[in-house]
Amino acid sequence: MRMSSSETVSSFIKRGTRNQRPETRQQKGFTLIEVLVVVFILGILAALVAPKMLGRTDDAKIAQTKLQMKNLETALKLYKLDSGMFPTTDQGLEALVKKPETEPVPKKYKDDGYLEKTTIPKDAWGNPYLYLSPGSHRDFDIISYGSDGKPGGEGKDADIKNWELE
Repeated sequence: MRMSSSETVSSFIKRGTRNQRPETRQQKGFTLIEVLVVVFILGILAALVAPKMLGRTDDAKIAQTKLQMKNLETALKLYKLDSGMFPTTDQGLEALVKKPETEPVPKKYKDDGYLEKTTIPKDAWGNPYLYLSPGSHRDFDIISYGSDGKPGGEGKDADIKNWELE
């Protein structure tokens, strides 16, 4: 196949060989049927996967809250090692980030507190932990009221208590 001097390489490439049919408008893009099949398949996948993914967020929040409780327990034990006692219920978990000013004031207190952050974490649902010292079950009790923020409940609304952690 010879190119004339007036033909350019790009026009030759666009034209292709003589045996090929020129592109028609019907050969471009997807047909409506093809698009509908893809949308249908994506819908089925979303229907199967979404409920499993959504159900896992509650499990993750429960696990996060349990982990935070264990971290608070560790910080409270370090507080006791330094001061000889746990913070009172009135002093609360705030005593882990700021030296208490109410009695009993610890004589020895770590300068930067007992938590990495300067605020007390909230549970995974954004609710504050309930702290009792002395506790009903241990030296101190830490409770999260779950996703509903109310005492009692079942499933994701169930209370999470430090004395029931594994």
